[in-house]
Amino acid sequence: MAYTIEKKYSIKETTKVGREKIVNDALAIATLDADAPTKRTMNLVQEYIDGKKEISEILKETIAYYQEQAKHCNN
Repeated sequence: MAYTIEKKYSIKETTKVGREKIVNDALAIATLDADAPTKRTMNLVQEYIDGKKEISEILKETIAYYQEQAKHCNN
């Protein structure tokens, strides 16, 4: 399954400072009425900021992780 993220958020199109702002804005919205992100999530976010992983890769990994967790809960 492929995920398309707007090009303007790609590592190629952003600077580290720009990615930090994108992440901070997203986290501010996401945590308005929710728990703080997990350590695992924050590690993935840092990989995006550092230019190691695209958002689409992180999304794919996150979905796979929770699908695997769901399998264990259903058994």
